Amino acid sequence: MTRPVSWEANMAYKITDECVSCGTCEPECPADAISEGEDIYVIDPAKCTDCGTCVEVCPVDAIVEG
Repeated sequence: MTRPVSWEANMAYKITDECVSCGTCEPECPADAISEGEDIYVIDPAKCTDCGTCVEVCPVDAIVEG
């Protein structure tokens, strides 16, 4: 899935294609910025507070700094 560059540039974190859709990150996000996407989970850049909690809980290291 290709997203406009401006969308990704505003993100503190993003979920890569390495995501296995386990859902571990979603309930851990204190800002409710993570939701299930079409193929993988996604982070809403307008809600993300750059706390890093999602990075800490991802079992496959699929969440990286945007």
